[in-house]
Amino acid sequence: MKQRFTVRHGALDGVEAFLAVARHASFRKGADALGVTPSAISQAVRALETRLGVALFARTTRSVGLTEAGQRFQEHAGPAFEELTVAAQAARDLGRKPSGLLRLSVPRGVLPRIVQPLIASFCRAYPDVELEIAASEEMVDLAARGFDAGIRMGQFVEADMTEIRLTPPFRLIVVGAPAYLAAAGKPAKPDDLKHHACLRIRRSSGAIAPWRLVENGNPLDVVVKGPLIASEFPMLLGAARDGLGLAQVPEPMASEAIAAGELVQVLAHLAPMTPGLFLYHPGRKQVLPKLRAFIDHLKAASSLAPPARRNTAKKKGPSRAARER
Repeated sequence: MKQRFTVRHGALDGVEAFLAVARHASFRKGADALGVTPSAISQAVRALETRLGVALFARTTRSVGLTEAGQRFQEHAGPAFEELTVAAQAARDLGRKPSGLLRLSVPRGVLPRIVQPLIASFCRAYPDVELEIAASEEMVDLAARGFDAGIRMGQFVEADMTEIRLTPPFRLIVVGAPAYLAAAGKPAKPDDLKHHACLRIRRSSGAIAPWRLVENGNPLDVVVKGPLIASEFPMLLGAARDGLGLAQVPEPMASEAIAAGELVQVLAHLAPMTPGLFLYHPGRKQVLPKLRAFIDHLKAASSLAPPARRNTAKKKGPSRAARER
């Protein structure tokens, strides 16, 4: 049967004092090494011996030596205490300067516009930081999956996250290739979508997302059908460019293809507005220097990152997310 294990309060008290005395074979020299009084180090060692139920030192008026129990304790406690010291120093270093592994969860469609232009300059500026980017549309639990931060559209970020705005609000637009529209016609109203091949996206929850439109100022969810279901916007955009059907995608993602004449926007008067893209993380108290450095670097280097501002749109959740200014 698996036993329950707990570390008793104060179990490590006196260990550093014991090791200092054992190293110098002297209570006075051990006290000097730790910057405490001989009386204090003697009391700490005696308390440790009392807890262990065995004498660790053989004391005389002329010398201090280890008992057999003390020798065994030193053999095991010495290396273990060194490991604890190294671990504590490593943790302190992470809190003092940008270093360690920085893990970000980023949608694939965002990488080329916001993250990719910053990777080389950030890595050169902070050589002690290892940058890991997981490209995925999945809305991950940052803490459970070991991520420091993520990037998502504002409407999908949980209300208890701290958010930093990366882009202004933008529209979700419906686009199609000129050849497809020439053959199938341009839809003029939501009901016309019943007669079109509409490319759809599956959310990380497993549900196929309806198309969100706005009619007379009111949100309208339209269930559409078509030949392709994908998990990311870039795939839908590519399929629409190839003439497979209509796709609803973020406007910035489709702007170059529209300007090049590869895609045409339809139902423009029904396009809904989204809050834009945000970098989000669990909170200000949990921002290590490595993440703060990335946030500052992103704000300074990216032309797509305007000053952060509070999003006044209401969001579901127990509390309003804090926005950094």
